[in-house]
Amino acid sequence: MKVLITGVAGFIGYSISDFLLKKKFNIIGLDSLNNYYNLKLKKKRLSNLKKNNNFHFLKLNLNNRKNLFKKLKKYKIDLVIHLAAQPGVRYSLKFPKTYVDNNISAFANLLDFVRLKKTKLIYASSSSVYGDTKKFPVSENDLLMPNNIYALTKKNNEEMAKLYSKFYSINIVGLRFFTVYGEWGRPDMFILKFLNFFKNNKKFPLFNNGNHYRDFTYVDDLMKMIFPIIKNIKKYNKGHYIFNVCTGKSLNIKKILNLLINLTKYKKINHLGYQKTEVKKTHGSNKKILKLSKKIKFTDYNVGVYNTYKWFLKNKKLF
Repeated sequence: MKVLITGVAGFIGYSISDFLLKKKFNIIGLDSLNNYYNLKLKKKRLSNLKKNNNFHFLKLNLNNRKNLFKKLKKYKIDLVIHLAAQPGVRYSLKFPKTYVDNNISAFANLLDFVRLKKTKLIYASSSSVYGDTKKFPVSENDLLMPNNIYALTKKNNEEMAKLYSKFYSINIVGLRFFTVYGEWGRPDMFILKFLNFFKNNKKFPLFNNGNHYRDFTYVDDLMKMIFPIIKNIKKYNKGHYIFNVCTGKSLNIKKILNLLINLTKYKKINHLGYQKTEVKKTHGSNKKILKLSKKIKFTDYNVGVYNTYKWFLKNKKLF
């Protein structure tokens, strides 16, 4: 199967590409290589993928519709996995137009590409679309109440995908990711952010005294959950399907923080107030996606955080 993966130099894009290459898939990877965070890390991910002969990279910004169609014209593509997006909740308050351009306009171009190529699509949504709900665990049919610009763009993507699927009979699957972490992760997310502050001997900013809960999803477990969808994408005929991708458990941020402090012996914390863009809790139901595969033994967070910490120590120069 030939798979086009956007955002291939990002955390999840890289992880999925690496996983599928080991399964002998052919991957065409797209990425604009923007500087939202350290390019060293993105380029290292990319250099790892380029070692495989079944991987081909194109530097491309999805906002450039003409270039998108031109550069991909010669390829026969069976499936598109769309992971390119502008991430970051707090960043969206400072640069809202960036999110409109890179999360909405870019996705509209990609939907048109999929429509005209008559191929299938899997795209990344986010747990943030549920907003600050009070009912847990959230399931795929629950009301969506985004409370920041980033989350709103993800809800918009889902609505566009649903309409394209309806009017053009395209197979489309949306994946609502819940706080994915692990090796090769994003440096702006909680665990690697803490480790980076530890490395630079700076006070780590802790909002709301750590009184948040997150459904932390280890990247290896994410692969186990979504691979059955990728492998059997032909089963998703003429419809728009949504899946939560999560462990189904919610952890207090302070548990992760204490584990990191125990590992690093680093205790420099800058206690800050509550951020209005942040949701207080994420906790998803994974019953729907688990019906697709054999029983998954989820990675204990102690193991996942430790693996991430050990990886960071070996790759500090990338941060």
